[in-house]
Amino acid sequence: MSLEITFLGTGSAYPSPERGASALVLRREGQCWLFDCGEGTQTQLMRSHLRAARITKIFITHLHGDHLFGLPGLLCTLSLQSSPDASKPPVDIYGPLGLRSFLWRSLELSHSQLLFPYTVHELVPTRDQCPAEEFRDFSGLDGGEAPPQGPPGRVLHLDPGEDSYLLVEDEQLVVRAFRLFHRVPSFGFVLEEKPQPGKLDVQKLKDLG
Repeated sequence: MSLEITFLGTGSAYPSPERGASALVLRREGQCWLFDCGEGTQTQLMRSHLRAARITKIFITHLHGDHLFGLPGLLCTLSLQSSPDASKPPVDIYGPLGLRSFLWRSLELSHSQLLFPYTVHELVPTRDQCPAEEFRDFSGLDGGEAPPQGPPGRVLHLDPGEDSYLLVEDEQLVVRAFRLFHRVPSFGFVLEEKPQPGKLDVQKLKDLG
């Protein structure tokens, strides 16, 4: 399995002309997976050798602005580069509880209509992931007011046995989220390649003794 990582931004809090806010892309099997999407990520993508249209999954570590303020704009740019296609698989977006409401409200208030589907899979944090006074319970954030056409997706709870959240699994790898401690609930993402059976040339081994 071939993996390639491109850092689009490694700055924090305050972007500069030379250093973008947090964002990196993992390229795998012709797809691009984006991790964090700080302000200016779409501009950094244009400067890179990557094609934004190949982004199929987006992972947001936490809800501080320097890690997600670029996301609504990036989705709108991807939409401008798209044509309506009902059969196109959705872009999967993973992040802490509250991310669905942030995206829905940002796109709704700006009258932005995406030409492709997307889903938001929210990770429910535990209270020990940040200082007690910083914890916010976003479980009832929308109070049922989100319209039926709002972004679908799963609400993922911690698996106590694994002490992690299972996000993606296919024949080659597993992607899990793990809890991190930060000023707000934060998550780290681990990509684990599944064991692949080796191939032995039995006759050559015999010939070599």
